[in-house]
Parts: sequence; C-alpha cells; structure tokens
Amino acid sequence: MNVRQAPDYPEWPQYDEKEREGLVRALEQGQWWRMGGSEVDSFEREFAELHGAPHALAVTNGTHALELALQVMGVGPSSEVVVPAFTFISSSQAAQRLGAVAVPVDVDPHTYNIDVAAARAAVTSRTRAIMPVHMAGFLADMDALAELSADTGVPLLQDAAHAHAARWRGKRVGELGSIAAFSFQNGKLMTAGEGGAVIFPDTERYEAAFLRHSCGRPRTDRRYLHQVAGTNLRLNEFSAAVLRAQLSRLEAQIATRGERWAVLSPLLAAIDGVVPQRGDDRTDNPSHYMAMFRVPGISEDDRNALVDRLVAAGVPAFAAFRAIYRTDAFWEIGAPDETPEQVAERCPNTEAISRDCVWLHHRVLLAGEQDMHRTAEIVAAAVAAV
Repeated sequence: MNVRQAPDYPEWPQYDEKEREGLVRALEQGQWWRMGGSEVDSFEREFAELHGAPHALAVTNGTHALELALQVMGVGPSSEVVVPAFTFISSSQAAQRLGAVAVPVDVDPHTYNIDVAAARAAVTSRTRAIMPVHMAGFLADMDALAELSADTGVPLLQDAAHAHAARWRGKRVGELGSIAAFSFQNGKLMTAGEGGAVIFPDTERYEAAFLRHSCGRPRTDRRYLHQVAGTNLRLNEFSAAVLRAQLSRLEAQIATRGERWAVLSPLLAAIDGVVPQRGDDRTDNPSHYMAMFRVPGISEDDRNALVDRLVAAGVPAFAAFRAIYRTDAFWEIGAPDETPEQVAERCPNTEAISRDCVWLHHRVLLAGEQDMHRTAEIVAAAVAAV
C-alpha cells in the first residue's frame, strides 16, 4: 500500500438539500429572529428530545452557552468553578468572564477527562459549580461526579461541546440530572458555523436563562419591561434552520464514527510508541468528536513536527489543547492565587498530555474502513520520522 497516498476523507461541514430547504424556509417565513419565527423554537424542541431533556435553549455559541449556564447556577464574583486543566480555554473563561475564579484540576491520563478525586480536593465553601468536560465525546465519570455533587452540594455543569447524542450507561446527557452546554462551531459534530445550546433538567433555571439570553425581556413583552440584567445571546432563524438539518443526520454519523474508531484505535495502538485515548466503557455511545492519541515521552517540539508531517500527508491533525494555566489569557482575570508552576505540580497528567497528544478531526472517522488503515500507516511513518 502506498503510504504517500492520502486517505479519502470527506469534507466538513457536510450539507445537502435539507440545509438549502431550511434556509429558504427561514427566509420565506418573513421573520428572521427567534421572537417572530419558528425555526429556533423547533430546533430547541428537537434537540431537547434527542438528549432526553425537558428544555433546550439555543444561543449564539458554545462559550456563551457555558457562561449563561454558570450565571443561572449562581456563579459570579467571589465564587469558584472547578474545571479540568486539559480543555479548550472557553471552559475556564466562561467562569472568569463572570468574575469567578476558575480552579484547574488534573485529568485522567487515559480518558483525558476530569480526575474526580482532584475535583473533590479542590472544592471549597466558595465553589459554585464543577464542570466536567466530555473530552472527544467520551463522557467523564458521571457516577462518581454525581456522588461528589451530592456529597458537597455543588452542582455539575456538563461541558458537552464534544458530546452530542452521547450516552452514559444508557442515559442521554439530558437524563443525567444536570445542566449541559453544547457548541455548534464550524468543526463540531453538527454546525451552523457558530451556535450553542444549553439543556436544562428543570423549568425554573430554563426560564431564568431565557430571560438572561434575551436582554432580560419576557417573550410577550411589548413595553420594554426588562426583568433582569441580561444580554442578547439569541440564535437567529437561519442558523437554527441549518442546525435542524444537521441534527437529522447526527446519529447516523456518530454510528459511522464509532465503527471506524473500532478499526483505527487498535491500529494506532499497534504502532510503537503510540497510545490512543481510552474512553470509559460506561460511555455506551461516544460521539467521537476527535480521534486522539499520545506519544508518551515525546517533546512538544517533536509532537508539533509530527502534526506538521501528518498535515503534509493529507491528514487533518492538530496539537492537543495547551493546559489552560499555560496560557496568558488564563491569568488575566479570575485566576487562582497560585503560579503556573504551582498548578502544574498538581496537574502532572495535564502537563504530559498537553505536551505529547495529537488529535485528528472527526471527519477522519467518516471515511471508509480502508482509509483507517491508510491513516494508521501515515501515523506510523510520521512517528518513526520524528
């Protein structure tokens, strides 16, 4: 087999006539914002139903989804939010933008999800939320996290930006008893370029979030009787129409990704020095937002060179997230009273994963089975070359 031959990965985003029809439908209804149209309302119902939640609220993007969820959970100045140290920076910045302190904790070296024992050790009287991030669509240990939440009285906020339609022991994300936030950014498992959603297990916080996301204004208000301090996080009708089409093919795509990961993961594991991400088996429908693997012991420079080799060979590869405390942005506002080195000392797994991990975009897992073999051959050659 010719290793130099690039696998035939599909393009992303994917679309067909359903998106075109939805955009025309939104256009011709004559109202292009959620308060006059029907697309956002319909999308929210459909998204909530798929995830087993009573309520869903569509918003402008995934970062705003997290920020809004934290706000209705009571997060603000003088409070703390426990976040995994290995995640995209939005997880911490959503709390920091509200004036709260983001407290990073280490992650599991195999799943890359939050270490529950580390999270427990970080809880104080000021902790208002614990935010597990479902890395690459493998759910964090929701049993242990639920026990931690019950023991401490601190609620969970699931950062489910990677976990559309995933399940934990047969339960959908919306059936796990906590608020969850999703992203529809261009690279996500379903997308309108940007967008986000929050699902709620209760009506009270859903209604509070609706007010906050619509400038504090009730749905039927005609006299500018703003009830709370809010902002405009409303999703537009065109984006919602596209998301409805994207949602219609989500589960079939996830099934394909699962089949392809079952092929690619052991092929990667057979490469000398390569260790694929290992999800918790209790995630019985992982959504596979990324195909992630580590090369333990490799330097960050060599990892970056490895990524460059993969990209040059036609594989959509990326360096893993930098530890949030290793960015200047993290220390600008809402940072703990520690130095980066002090945080690093209690986050050894995050230090290692951020240095030696590579991820492949999920469109890799939408290619054919033979392309998984080609991908593994390219990875093997690239690893051997660094």
